Amino acid sequence: MKKNIVRFTSLLIAVLLLIPSGVLASTDTSAAINEKFGLPIVVYGADLTDAEKQSVKDSLEVTNESEVQEISVSGEDLVKYIKDGDASARMFSSAKITRQDKGKGLVIDIVTEDNITQVTAEMYANAMLTAGIEDATVEVAAPKKVTGHSALVGIYKAYEVSGEKLDTERTDVANDELSVATILADKSGIDEAKVSELLTEIKKDIAELNPATKEDVEKIVEDQLANLQIELSPEDRQLLIDLMDRIRQLDIDFSQWSNQLNDLSKTISDKLGNIVDNEGFWQSVKTFFNDLIDSLRSLFN
Repeated sequence: MKKNIVRFTSLLIAVLLLIPSGVLASTDTSAAINEKFGLPIVVYGADLTDAEKQSVKDSLEVTNESEVQEISVSGEDLVKYIKDGDASARMFSSAKITRQDKGKGLVIDIVTEDNITQVTAEMYANAMLTAGIEDATVEVAAPKKVTGHSALVGIYKAYEVSGEKLDTERTDVANDELSVATILADKSGIDEAKVSELLTEIKKDIAELNPATKEDVEKIVEDQLANLQIELSPEDRQLLIDLMDRIRQLDIDFSQWSNQLNDLSKTISDKLGNIVDNEGFWQSVKTFFNDLIDSLRSLFN
């Protein structure tokens, strides 16, 4: 029996060594409140039931309501930030936003990935930059499968409640950007990370080259499509050109915007570069645990 215990302990140590340290790290994400910005703001979709709202609270780790500011977002808010928004739209996806010091950048965490079916963290980050939100930590959650679009409106409202003012022209364009991104990923069948890479690289070129005309924007779009080897239908290509021309015309300090886009570009590149490695790693983990189960069965038989 003692020999079996030693063998089991050895197997357990092997498991702990195999699992990445991040998996074993503390899940306590609480941090000191930044008194310059006040409490983190949690914004709930107005159409959540009481049970769904509690589910979102659990996902966003809202355990002490006195340490956050809670608000809700509805179709009326959608109309405020999006020109042709539908006031009767149903809102389920929710978010917690914590403002950060200038230069900290954006950190987006979709904590219920299985329930946000269309919008990725990188898509949120791209749209938020377009809307004028540059330094914040944002966690997104939904209690059931939704596209994730309404969370962006909630983020806008939370940001303004925290004391900032957003340009509604920029929030409207940002919504169009999110729509185009999900269309390209869904209808055109392009990987979501690749779509984010495309949007980011085009926006970087706009920031650096300062195109003066729509024709200049079209050339940038065409060059990046060729560079990233992405094929689009004429209709989707035109959607992209029209979107980027609207971005060109926004009142944006492109010199500062470029730094944020470079950070986002690196994040996306790292994600694309690690996909194959991650698949291989987790397959090895699966194989290891299958072997471990077989060993444990033999150990105690």
